[in-house]
Amino acid sequence: MGFLDEQFHQLQQLQDNPDFVVETVSLFFEDSERLLNELTKALEQQSIGFRMVDDLVHQLKGSSSSIGAQRVKNVCIAICNYCEEQNVEGCRKCLQQVKHEYCLVKTSLETMFKLEKEIVSAGGSNPM
Repeated sequence: MGFLDEQFHQLQQLQDNPDFVVETVSLFFEDSERLLNELTKALEQQSIGFRMVDDLVHQLKGSSSSIGAQRVKNVCIAICNYCEEQNVEGCRKCLQQVKHEYCLVKTSLETMFKLEKEIVSAGGSNPM
């Protein structure tokens, strides 16, 4: 579906313990939700601090990239470009898009982890 790129598959290959990927992705979820909340607050201000918005977006872009959430990363790049132009409406529009992409990748990963857990619980082996 294009939510994840090769980086996610490389992350799976690094898995030393059974919960490595789940734990890593869970940290991504926590961090992303914090960053999205901070971005929302920053872009609701009367006077937008584009430097702060850019810093927050770079953090989100980095963590998205590290787990292979390519569509989230790509929207973050667009927000960075709008920050450079100091385009408030462009930033706000992209923020809604990045929230949507984040929800899609989160739902997909949670479903995948749930299915993997069910397979293992039923006596199968992890498809990894």
